[in-house]
Amino acid sequence: MLGRLFHYAADAALVSTVLAGVKRSSGFAVETEKISDPTLRGVADKFLGVGETIFDMVQGTVVNSEYFKRDSRR
Repeated sequence: MLGRLFHYAADAALVSTVLAGVKRSSGFAVETEKISDPTLRGVADKFLGVGETIFDMVQGTVVNSEYFKRDSRR
């Protein structure tokens, strides 16, 4: 039971991080303002905020890593 809960939490974090990456790379973001229930909107904002935080941490790690280099085509 605990393993399944951890798996679902990890999957949710990955989905949120992918959405943050899409927002950063393309400018398209989830419109949480269209969610009419304020409690659900707050949960969605927190969910997406977790992805932003994870994305920032991964990006900071990659920038300072010797194993990654900037692509010259960009």
